[in-house]
Amino acid sequence: MRNNISRRDFLAASLKTTLGACSLAALDPLGWPAADAAARDAKVRFGFTTYQWGKDWDLPTTIANLQKARMFGVELRTSAAYAHGVELALSAEKRREVKKRFADSPITLVGIASAERMDWPEPAKLKAAIEAAKAHVKLSHDVGGGGVRIFPNQWHPNVPHEKTIEQIAKALNELGASAADHGQEVRLEAHGPVGELPTLRAIMDQVIQPKVRLKLNSEERDTEGNGFEANFNLVKAFLGHTLHLHDLKDPKFPYQLQIDLLVKMNWDGWGLLEVSDPVADRVQGLIQFRQLWEQMLAKAERG
Repeated sequence: MRNNISRRDFLAASLKTTLGACSLAALDPLGWPAADAAARDAKVRFGFTTYQWGKDWDLPTTIANLQKARMFGVELRTSAAYAHGVELALSAEKRREVKKRFADSPITLVGIASAERMDWPEPAKLKAAIEAAKAHVKLSHDVGGGGVRIFPNQWHPNVPHEKTIEQIAKALNELGASAADHGQEVRLEAHGPVGELPTLRAIMDQVIQPKVRLKLNSEERDTEGNGFEANFNLVKAFLGHTLHLHDLKDPKFPYQLQIDLLVKMNWDGWGLLEVSDPVADRVQGLIQFRQLWEQMLAKAERG
């Protein structure tokens, strides 16, 4: 069938298309595809860890929601029965499916957030934690992740701090060797009473495995003593490719200074948003945090 379109109708339709494209460009000067590519390729990137806002999102929902929010990296929390289902019990076939699902999407699986801790004073519990962490390293490798988060975590009665520090470092050296075999990073998070930055520096001074790195947790206590910049400088040489962020609007933590220092040192990694406050629309909440992050990053890059 032949369409009888007049020259006037054709020009009007063309004008509408042009105006529509201009409107989109006005909303995003780079255009969304270009801006998204720039966000993925940047050195300092913004992503998401599924604790707690992502606990009831299965993998397709997680990927879809992060695409909507234009956040292109995710860390999956394990050992908490989250809906994504990426756990140690996953079969080899299911692991390949997870890897393919991320490979076929614009979302990078940054890594796995385990709950394993290296402070147990009981030898049997410590050995079990080390073996479980090794299993998480294998899981991260199999599903296409880049590393595994672990905890330092507690001081224990009648155990000298120096002994706990030595024990954690020894465990990390064992884990680091396993991580190297699988092309992974062991990420010791600044978590729990042992997770103060000066203590983490003392631990890292005894670690010889290069695949063991530190993961900042953006806590108010990091500003204590000589201040945040001094504490940051204690550990910056040991930073890995991820850190955790929380409420970027919280004035108790110097988020802008942290981003400034990361940009200044040419850090290459993911700031992963970890939030738990209830909101009506979590995707919209992610968008708002991403926009705030972009403003802070642009300010840091301007110097």
